[in-house]
Amino acid sequence: MNTRSDRLSEKMTATPPSGIRKFFDLIIGRDDIVSLGVGEPDFATPWLMREEAFYHLEKGQTSYTSNWGLLELREEITRYLERYHLYYNPKNEVLITIGGSEAVDSALRCILNPGDEIIVCEPCYVSYQPLAELCGATLIHLDTSVNGFYPTAEQIEGVITPKTKALMLCSPSNPTGRMIPAAELGRIAEVVKKHQIWCISDEIYCELVYDGNKHVSIGSFPGMKDYTVVVSGFSKTFAMTGWRIGYVAAPQELAAQMCKLHQYSAICAPIMSQYAAAEGLRNGWAEVEKMRISYQQRRNLMYKAFCDMGLPVADPEGAFYMFPDIRSTGLTSEEFATELIQKHHVAVVPGSVFGAGGEGFIRCCYATDIGKIKIALARIKDMLDEVRK
Repeated sequence: MNTRSDRLSEKMTATPPSGIRKFFDLIIGRDDIVSLGVGEPDFATPWLMREEAFYHLEKGQTSYTSNWGLLELREEITRYLERYHLYYNPKNEVLITIGGSEAVDSALRCILNPGDEIIVCEPCYVSYQPLAELCGATLIHLDTSVNGFYPTAEQIEGVITPKTKALMLCSPSNPTGRMIPAAELGRIAEVVKKHQIWCISDEIYCELVYDGNKHVSIGSFPGMKDYTVVVSGFSKTFAMTGWRIGYVAAPQELAAQMCKLHQYSAICAPIMSQYAAAEGLRNGWAEVEKMRISYQQRRNLMYKAFCDMGLPVADPEGAFYMFPDIRSTGLTSEEFATELIQKHHVAVVPGSVFGAGGEGFIRCCYATDIGKIKIALARIKDMLDEVRK
């Protein structure tokens, strides 16, 4: 038996498992639990996209694609990005990835050196911090809860040092659903350009916005293309989580490095997923709008319910998450989520897993059947009534 103590990577063994998956694992195989936990659309991928994949499968088109991805898809992406005043060359500035997650990982690995600092606006998606730490970077945790859960230019300027290499943004946000106002985004862009740092902008939820709000990309501001990495994908907008299809748009010098990494780590995204995604960009927008309207109806229901329960909550402008404040119960986020799943059979995610400013909150995903949402909300109210006695 091998007795060496260094058989595994120290960085990897020190990395904790996802806090979201911890609670997701608790509900596997249990039909008595209503889950508001994992951020996954409850819709199937639109039929016209599935049909496109079937067509190419029947033709036997099951090979590798270019490492960059199908040119057909990259061209559709660049046409789509023009809606947001983002202009990229499909041949060498757009890379198709294995979901948005690979895009984030690749961007970090191709930007960060050990000892570099990256500003992470928290609460945030659980993957950002560990992926940056695995690059040997130092995390600067920016608590956005003090400003209604979006970062300000003043906050960002205040933590930049000579070692700062990058800024991580997500708007609309996971886990809060908040959007960075366009005016504030413009001020952040000026800070980025002043200090010549990278801005990795996760825009995976940009089509899921409500109440007439319009998505604005930080990359669209004058001079920002040279400093911006736009990360997105099809999982949320087109309900394609299992297809694992995303993309990154970046200046050619960075995109080339990311493609090189992609060559070694993944080769290419699945060809059937690429064909389906291209069809979605061409003809799937009516289906996206149906899903967006449904999410907005569910958001309205959940927001009113939490307000009626006396749980303060920011009204999310986008995504499909709500982040109610449960500090009045006297329980930590972990305690609240654990009791809720064990005694009341509702799964949520404790806000503490999302970083600074998340403690005292829970993330509730409303991308689930509205009937189940109503049941979950009633059970949450029952728990609150018990705790408040």
